[in-house]
Amino acid sequence: MRRATSAHPSAILQILLLIVFFTCPGVRAQNPPPILVPTPLPPPPGQQAPSSDDHKLRADVELVVLHVTVADDRGEFVADLPQGNFRVFEQNIEQKLSFFSRDDIPVTMGLVIDNSGSMREKRDQVNAAAMTFVRTSNPQDEAFVVNFNDEYYLDTNGDFTSDQGNLHDALSRIDTRGSTALYDAVIGSLAHLKKGHKDKRVLLLVTDGEDTASEKTFEDTIKAAEESNATIYAVGVYSQDDLEHDKKMVRRSKKVLSQLAEATGGEAFYPDNLSQVTPICEQIAREIRNQYTLGYYPANTTRDGSFRPVQVKVIPPNGRGKLSVRTRTGYFAPKSAAGD
Repeated sequence: MRRATSAHPSAILQILLLIVFFTCPGVRAQNPPPILVPTPLPPPPGQQAPSSDDHKLRADVELVVLHVTVADDRGEFVADLPQGNFRVFEQNIEQKLSFFSRDDIPVTMGLVIDNSGSMREKRDQVNAAAMTFVRTSNPQDEAFVVNFNDEYYLDTNGDFTSDQGNLHDALSRIDTRGSTALYDAVIGSLAHLKKGHKDKRVLLLVTDGEDTASEKTFEDTIKAAEESNATIYAVGVYSQDDLEHDKKMVRRSKKVLSQLAEATGGEAFYPDNLSQVTPICEQIAREIRNQYTLGYYPANTTRDGSFRPVQVKVIPPNGRGKLSVRTRTGYFAPKSAAGD
């Protein structure tokens, strides 16, 4: 004990410092151990190590996704073709497929239903057809309902639902009055689709007339549709009186619905009577579940924001006869920010 007390003062000081270091966490926190940074893996033979710009370039390249419907000469869906039977062209230049699927993938879908005054006698049958569409679709789909007249309203509880009772209640919120803001309703519904959780997106649009109340134009609507990567299916349910006495309105309305559907790879239907609406909705639901999904990285990587026409061709297997193919007509390329 005494020898310890007679130790050299510097030795005592060192011992005290060690005791403080190991018993006081605040002191240790001021001197953390060094962080070990892992050494990057070398690139494959013949390749250079990527720079930060290379990573940015690859992150900016976007996969173009096409949902493709193939049917035979009887109108039956053909859903068993292999990837080798498909060829994709962008601006007439063939592209290399990077993704191919025949799976029944769930979708985010919107039911966009005309609620104007002229729909008063039609809504019950239209609602029943819309519910048939929901029941025939993939159970994992998520959906919303937009009713529109002079304005458009999201009538689903929450942004999306898979609950059929919720969708039925939303469709039943009928207040048929006023005019038809079809363009505004479509653009608003396309924007709402972007909030969805599924990669595949669909709108089912049902109306009995032309737009009479929108702030947006038809050109605005077509551009929004082409930018959305959504597929639009349209059903025109015109009254017998309109078909006989307002033929110009019917022609204009059909032209709008057909162009919206064609631009997005969907289809427009014009039933002769309301009893045909339910089988049409069943057909649309089956089509969605029997589509191919194709993806490619464009050979043209220019980020100029231009519209790029797209075409899909199918090589029919022996004995299958002529096959028809439908997909969206093109897409808008990404646009570089100013200064890039």
